[in-house]
Amino acid sequence: MKPENLSRIQSVDRAVEILKALSEEPHMTIAEVARHLDVHRSTAFRLLGTLELHHLVEQESERGAYRLGIGLLRMANSVTAQMDFTKDAQICCNALAAQLNETVNIAILDDGYAVTIIQATDDQMLSVSHQYVGQRGPLHATSTGKMLLAHAEEDEFDRLVERGLDSFTGMTMTDPGVLRTELETIRHRNWASAVAEWEPGINALAVPVRGEGGQVKAALSITGPSFRLPESQFAELATLLKEQARPLEARMGFFED
Repeated sequence: MKPENLSRIQSVDRAVEILKALSEEPHMTIAEVARHLDVHRSTAFRLLGTLELHHLVEQESERGAYRLGIGLLRMANSVTAQMDFTKDAQICCNALAAQLNETVNIAILDDGYAVTIIQATDDQMLSVSHQYVGQRGPLHATSTGKMLLAHAEEDEFDRLVERGLDSFTGMTMTDPGVLRTELETIRHRNWASAVAEWEPGINALAVPVRGEGGQVKAALSITGPSFRLPESQFAELATLLKEQARPLEARMGFFED
């Protein structure tokens, strides 16, 4: 649905207009804001008061005028950090794809699925056909999904089981008990794999990308045909992927001892 087709909330519109106005005119009194919005002073006062509670505007004591608040700076810093992470993550994936000549992804947990947010593809003629940025992968049948599920809250596992463990190939884990054991193994060895579990003949391997406090924020994976990505190479490749993930983790505030 396009933004212009959505129902608009007048108070939100007015709050946004205040922030826009203060970005152009650094200092505005309540009267000036009221005139800008064409509303009564009391309405402008309530809007400014709400924005001030969230530190999106602040009042200058000497003049009584308002200016943009520190809360916006915190939001801007967060956006900048995300953009920087995306840029660094793409560089990491590109380097790995060139080195290993396979498809490399970074995925995050979103609404019960492993969603690919970064991808770099190889130049092999036989490659992974169904993966793309924005692709939603099942948590129980992909390496990134298993990694993210292994470090998610317990209710994430319960919701998945309640929704049903769909079978995609003869190798897909559809038994909750077997999957739970697999997740315990993943937490212990610190990497996850999927052996022809989502697509026949395609294997994948994933390692965690941790953030501040050691919390797993994303999963870095390599995917390829089983004859180029055999199980015998998983442990060695996992070590390589973990090394490549360290700069990303450092940017997110995690430094391994």
